[in-house]
Amino acid sequence: MQPLRQATHILHIDTQGQGVVEISRPVTSWVADEAVGQGLLTLFCRHTSASLLIQENAAPEVRSDLEAWIARLAPEGDHYAHDDEGPTTCPRTCVPRLRASS
Repeated sequence: MQPLRQATHILHIDTQGQGVVEISRPVTSWVADEAVGQGLLTLFCRHTSASLLIQENAAPEVRSDLEAWIARLAPEGDHYAHDDEGPTTCPRTCVPRLRASS
């Protein structure tokens, strides 16, 4: 049995605003660089209005369908009481609460 080993790293993911962002490549690249064959991977998202979603990518339309569904569920606009940072404040804060988050 191999001894337990722990490794940590901070991945910086640049985004272009609201949307679903694919992070598989930087995550798998880091795991490969660490030569981890078996273990537990914990991802933590520090931003309060973001969430992590594990989703298969068998069909490329899944991402656009998910973004369209979220836009219908919590549309941007000035009809929210919570609008400290403009019309995107409430949707960006509320939607992650509907998904599994870190």
